[in-house]
Amino acid sequence: MEPNSHDEPHAPATSLWPIGFAIGLVGILVGLIVSWPAVAVGAAIAVFCGFMWVRESSGGYQDVVVHEPERRPARRGPAPPATDGGPAMPVMDDEEVQRYPRSRFLEASTLGLGVLIGGIVTVPALGFMVAPAFIDQDEQDVDLGPLENFPEGQFVIATFFRDPSAGEVSRRTAYIRNNGPLKGVPSFTIISNRCAHLGCPVQPGGPIDDEAKKTVNSGGAHGVTIIPTQPANFSCPCHGGSYDTEGNRIAGPPVRALDRYDFAVRNGNLVLLDTYSVSHVEEKGANAMIHRYKVAGPGEHVDGPESLLYPIQAPH
Repeated sequence: MEPNSHDEPHAPATSLWPIGFAIGLVGILVGLIVSWPAVAVGAAIAVFCGFMWVRESSGGYQDVVVHEPERRPARRGPAPPATDGGPAMPVMDDEEVQRYPRSRFLEASTLGLGVLIGGIVTVPALGFMVAPAFIDQDEQDVDLGPLENFPEGQFVIATFFRDPSAGEVSRRTAYIRNNGPLKGVPSFTIISNRCAHLGCPVQPGGPIDDEAKKTVNSGGAHGVTIIPTQPANFSCPCHGGSYDTEGNRIAGPPVRALDRYDFAVRNGNLVLLDTYSVSHVEEKGANAMIHRYKVAGPGEHVDGPESLLYPIQAPH
């Protein structure tokens, strides 16, 4: 019998799919920082390359092994008794028996266990790391008290707890000016004191009437205090950023105007709503044209080519 030329073991060929799979994983990790579309692209690359890698690695299992037919000389004469001769089937040598290659079994087992262990370790860690930034991030409304606490045309400094349950870490300050009615509706300028450079607290550039400080009883939850002031501008003591009374940047390193608060009037009280970011403000007071954007972190551009460097904003 001729030796079977198809029984020789074949070493796996060099493959680029593992490299593509690794690039996809890197794309997912980078996308978690940059943007969700980047996560989707990285995941697509990882899934495709991983599938092709597994397919290529397991492709040899289905190879058809061709055996040459056994040839024996024709026997003449009467058939021998059944008790004569050896076994009915020829005895095959160990080399002739098709076996499941140990190397392929180990390769497939290692790959499967690696993926399983990697998922068990990585997915919970990523979940605990990323999920808190997207859960329970809604800002609470803050009742600042009756409109009589805000004289028309004057600024006041309002301090309050954004989340009373969090304590002092949620204390915020806003500069509020009553602009008077606009088409029969109250108009207010409410500016955040968070510098648009690195988040330092900006200060009013003018006298502060501490003697007229007032504590507002809005249910006791937010601990609101109101102090009259007469600012000519607002300035940051940390790095020299300066803003006019509409919050526009006029000097220093800030990249945009000061953030602002939405507001509502409920039962005769002024209520602070969500925060939003501002690139710049045209005109003044009740006639101001505010170029507003979704709230962004300090130092982040919200308009112009530079905003492309910040495609996604984490919850604030």
